[in-house]
Amino acid sequence: MKRRAFSATAASAVAASAISLPFATGAQAQAKFKEGKDYLKLAKPVNPDAPAGKVDVIEFFWYSCPHCNAFEPQFEAWAKTAPKNLQVRRVPVAFNNTFIPQQKIYYTLETMGLIPDVHVKVFRAIHVERQRLNKDDEIFAWMEKNGVDIKKFKDIYNSFSVTNQVRKATQLQESYGVEGVPAMGVAGKYYTDGTRAGSMTNVLQVVEFLAAQG
Repeated sequence: MKRRAFSATAASAVAASAISLPFATGAQAQAKFKEGKDYLKLAKPVNPDAPAGKVDVIEFFWYSCPHCNAFEPQFEAWAKTAPKNLQVRRVPVAFNNTFIPQQKIYYTLETMGLIPDVHVKVFRAIHVERQRLNKDDEIFAWMEKNGVDIKKFKDIYNSFSVTNQVRKATQLQESYGVEGVPAMGVAGKYYTDGTRAGSMTNVLQVVEFLAAQG
């Protein structure tokens, strides 16, 4: 979903169908992916947050984005089999202040070690069950109903640590010039998304191509 298309109605949109195309390999990929068309090289590189020998790969997402919901299973499957030199992580975006509660959801779940169990359930709640998870009270009620330790969740959700993570996430999003989500950042140098690459399947090919460039 493009940045300019975000609106209050997006939270209740039906998930878009993912476009699936065959993966290109080797020389095909090198011939296929072009700077300025399939990806952008950042004018000002971002300091990558990855250990030595690893390439930082970021998925920028928003829980209420139908395209992010559609991409999540594909991204999760790819992340499990991605080249070993990639450090793959998610960063929730905020194009305005109404996005902040959902950024806080992600970082609270991450701190609690609940991403494997609850992350996908949040997508499902919004896009399938049509739950509104845009405000603190809505989020707390849903978390408690779904078996999350609500006292611990609230303490972390309202903590300085999560506030700081949200601030850093928004700064990172701006540094990469994220135009819409889902989108990917690579090595602190490159940016791509489905509009540029043609599909999210192609985006993952572009990511692997760019990661190989170092």
